[in-house]
Amino acid sequence: MSDDDPVFKALADVTRRELLDALRRGPRTTGELCELHPEMSRFGVMAHLKVLRDAGLVVTVADGRTRLHHLNPVPVRRVYERWVRPIAQAPAKELLRLQRVAERRASVPDVRDARRPARAAAGRSR
Repeated sequence: MSDDDPVFKALADVTRRELLDALRRGPRTTGELCELHPEMSRFGVMAHLKVLRDAGLVVTVADGRTRLHHLNPVPVRRVYERWVRPIAQAPAKELLRLQRVAERRASVPDVRDARRPARAAAGRSR
């Protein structure tokens, strides 16, 4: 199993992504996260938090009976660096090169454009 597998597994679920979105806005208690998902039991939310913790995406700090959950963006950054950026950069470089070529060609008059009106006028006069 790859080091990134737990992160991909955690991010594959929409509920876990919603929990991470909530934590992006700042640390939250378990109760606050449960309020954001009234369709789920507290145990359901806690099960999702366990998957997020196991993936390293969430750090939980206990203060008595209160648990405060914090987002840890480092695993997402590692996935981005390894998988997303290299894949996204190659097509972007090619598209930028293609754009430059197209813009250069657009600024140079095409001799075929000069002949088109003459042919159209000749066709109408017949």
